[in-house]
Amino acid sequence: MAPKIILLPGDGIGPEITGPAVEVLGAVTRLEYEEHLFGGASIDAHGTALTEETLEACRRADAVLLAAVGGPKWDTTDPTKPRPEQGLLGLRKGLGLYANLRPVRPLPALYDASPLKRERIEGTDLLVVRELTGGIYFGERTRTADSASDTCVYTRAEIERIARVAFAAARRRVTSVDKANVLETSRLWREVVSGLAADYDVPLDHLLVDNAAMQLVANPSDFDVILTENMFGDILSDEAAMITGSIGMLPSASLGSGGPGLFEPVHGSAPDIAGTGAANPLAMILSAALMLRHGLALESEAAAIESAVDRALSDGLRTSDLGGTASTRDATDAVLQQL
Repeated sequence: MAPKIILLPGDGIGPEITGPAVEVLGAVTRLEYEEHLFGGASIDAHGTALTEETLEACRRADAVLLAAVGGPKWDTTDPTKPRPEQGLLGLRKGLGLYANLRPVRPLPALYDASPLKRERIEGTDLLVVRELTGGIYFGERTRTADSASDTCVYTRAEIERIARVAFAAARRRVTSVDKANVLETSRLWREVVSGLAADYDVPLDHLLVDNAAMQLVANPSDFDVILTENMFGDILSDEAAMITGSIGMLPSASLGSGGPGLFEPVHGSAPDIAGTGAANPLAMILSAALMLRHGLALESEAAAIESAVDRALSDGLRTSDLGGTASTRDATDAVLQQL
């Protein structure tokens, strides 16, 4: 029986890049799909970004493939109104997805598309391991007419489980990023991570988050695995994305304890180009490859897709975000041709 995949196309360019990913997956394996509304599209139809029905379908699936959510249509500062991003938080919490993996590996064919000089990014191959279900995004919040608060909370158990993911993934070193000179949560974070290091034959170092942000630009190839909490990881992984030349190139995987994983591109819904046929589908296609590897244990099929993307780019494929003119269709065909 074919594995069951839930597709969440979402908003903006989401539906336009979901089709290409399914086409490419179809070239390497057989899967069964079920599509659900999510994000802004679900707010319009159901009044909430994530319905209980959709969450239950995701829980029963083998993996979840998400495209993008959000857009100006649903932007609001009113805390009583639903926002598309609430669907993401609900999905992560509902599926117990506490580990977000974001690989950053600029391809030689795209070195010149990066805003950083070629010699600065050559050899960069890093992984951001971001804790996904704790911290300030999930803490208690208050709001009055004149003040607001967001509470950042971490437990020892939450820090231990994400740290173990980072140590297990590391080849050269784990760099744990915190703000231990100011924040009590970061002091606990540093204490717990340091205590676990003895269990692994991997060097550990610590960086304050502001220094880490500088070093990511100055010396990105020095990093192997970056381990950090939810908000710091959100910011640093988007910064790291630009090393590759375009945030449109980066996939991500969100994993938990044995249930279905969530796989999605790092980029947003790009409502400004929705409907123009110009969206870059490569991050979505690479997210599908991560799904095959981490969600379905289909390593050779995942590697085949990644290799096809590499070769298509080496042969000159460039979408508009990479300085070229290739359409979504052109990019999809170029990858399929390599497969």
